[in-house]
Amino acid sequence: MVNHGNMYGPSFTFLGVAQCDLDDRATYANADIVIVGAPIDSGTSHRSGAKFGPQAIRGGDYLPHDASRPHLALRTDGLKDLTVVDAGDLMMPGGDLAASLTVLREATEKISQAGAIPVILGGDHSIASADVAGIANHRGHGKISMIHFDAHADTGEDHFGALIGHGTPMRRLIEDGYMRGDRFLQLGLRGYWPDHATLAWMRDQGMRSYEMTEIHHRGLNTVLDESFATLTDGCDGVFLSVDIDVVDPGMAPGTGTPEPGGMTSRELLEAVRRICLELPVVGIDIVEVAPAFDSADITAILANRVVLEALSAIAKRRTGSSYSPIQNLLDR
Repeated sequence: MVNHGNMYGPSFTFLGVAQCDLDDRATYANADIVIVGAPIDSGTSHRSGAKFGPQAIRGGDYLPHDASRPHLALRTDGLKDLTVVDAGDLMMPGGDLAASLTVLREATEKISQAGAIPVILGGDHSIASADVAGIANHRGHGKISMIHFDAHADTGEDHFGALIGHGTPMRRLIEDGYMRGDRFLQLGLRGYWPDHATLAWMRDQGMRSYEMTEIHHRGLNTVLDESFATLTDGCDGVFLSVDIDVVDPGMAPGTGTPEPGGMTSRELLEAVRRICLELPVVGIDIVEVAPAFDSADITAILANRVVLEALSAIAKRRTGSSYSPIQNLLDR
């Protein structure tokens, strides 16, 4: 199932964590987190290059890759307090998107069955149609809710005539019964797509989509509070999907479809922290990092920090200890 190491470039794991083999259950039997790369971008509609994202995200850190990252605010070390392993990149031939997504669906189902949380490094956003499906196959269709950060809704009926691509995964998940539309939350939408017919379809599924202007005027925390109540109603777990283009391209230029007017990197990291502290997260993907369009690696570094923020918060949640964002750092 796995190309041991990284598919493009030299092989190394996420910040030096231990490697595992998805074909050998013993290597991840006790894992809390299994990181896996999904290096494919044949689902893109504009600039390709996200297949190099897993490599860039794994290495996007200026500190030693020593499998340790103490979190300043949370007082946890997500890489040590949790058992985190890296399965390397899945073998994803760029000429066969459907076959590649099948491999990913089987991988996340296997990881979920082992009791671990899959963290998938993309790749373009077409991978969401597979990584969520695999977890839903294990946990039950309609039992997982979604919180989706993105500039784009990704709910297209088709993608240049094809049913799969990075503009269609959320529609496929709902239409195929893996997820409930009324437990599907989107944050950060903006720009000039989708069209009225697609928006009407989204409304009819019961989806809730927050455009950036609404988030700005109502406040991100208010929107998150509202979202959390929906996400935990009638579902057993939450999948967090982060398209890096939710962040303004001034702070995350390394992506295929940049859209001005997005979140700040700080807002995204704080939102990810809250989600993983307060919700039962069962899967995470971070997608659309295209290193060739990056500037000084800032997009890759941000994506790396999204993963670290999530792991640190999951570790904090499991301790059962409290955290207040307004308490002074030295009083915690």
